[in-house]
Amino acid sequence: MAEVTDSMRTVVITGGGAGLGRAVARKFIAAGDRVMLLGRTAGKLQAAAVALGERAGAVPCDVSSPDSVRAAFDRITELAGGLDVLINNAALFEPFMLEDASDQQILGAVGTNLIGPMLCARAAIPLMGAGAHIINITSESVDADLPHLSVYQSTKAGLEPLSRSLLRELEPRGIRVTNVHAGAMFEAGKTWDVDPEARKAFVLAAQGRGFDFVNRPLSQFDSVAQLIHTLTDLPADLGVTSISLEARHS
Repeated sequence: MAEVTDSMRTVVITGGGAGLGRAVARKFIAAGDRVMLLGRTAGKLQAAAVALGERAGAVPCDVSSPDSVRAAFDRITELAGGLDVLINNAALFEPFMLEDASDQQILGAVGTNLIGPMLCARAAIPLMGAGAHIINITSESVDADLPHLSVYQSTKAGLEPLSRSLLRELEPRGIRVTNVHAGAMFEAGKTWDVDPEARKAFVLAAQGRGFDFVNRPLSQFDSVAQLIHTLTDLPADLGVTSISLEARHS
């Protein structure tokens, strides 16, 4: 990794090997910061770090595992000493009917999407000082009442009171917490990595409730990443508790 300078922030991004996480990493690196990518798949994570350049590092981590999170943040402490920004982005998105769900589907979603941000925030806070920032990525789906997403929606909805309450806990220390309520996103050349049959059932059920997948606007990962980066550059006397992003046709 690159030599640390006084102006260089250390940013940890969970789910940093692809998608929005990788796009966010690009924004911070372009601004001169150092990024630690956290994710389960070591090979993909390392490839992403290499592609991003010398200011990116890869730290394998299963955010649903307390031991894995502790080990990852111990490694971050060794590499960086402190931490300026934590972005809880890792998530499992898998549509399914609750009655058909396996134990692993339920526990995996709750562990990654809700418990993971709690574990990572708990590990990150001791490394943070005044001016640090925790950003939790939630979803527009929490307000949509879509079938096949009862577990996913519940895990993302749980992040919203978590962000608000955590902010009150950390305000006296000058640490900000923001909930980013993100809409549907895409990246050119990428496909939706979901079981085809589950995807078909979800789309048909959602369309039956009037949800239009064909004509709905989608935002690009890079656009959302730019907003996330901007949130961390706010003046010290400003804070954003929650922000909702809506895609629009450009």
